[in-house]
Amino acid sequence: MKFKTNAKCGGCVSAIGAKLNEIIKAEEWSIDLTTKILEVKADVPSEKIVQAVSVAGFKAEQID
Repeated sequence: MKFKTNAKCGGCVSAIGAKLNEIIKAEEWSIDLTTKILEVKADVPSEKIVQAVSVAGFKAEQID
């Protein structure tokens, strides 16, 4: 799954990662800051990913 985010820096990635790591393994997700795309390779509902990013204070919109 891929999500468009509003992450801008390493601090953003750390905040989002702290929440994502509560529901999926660290190696199952990555954020490309040049495209602001979060890629998730875990078998979880997309709503849970969006919610975790939201709780971290950021936006995520599924694009794939």
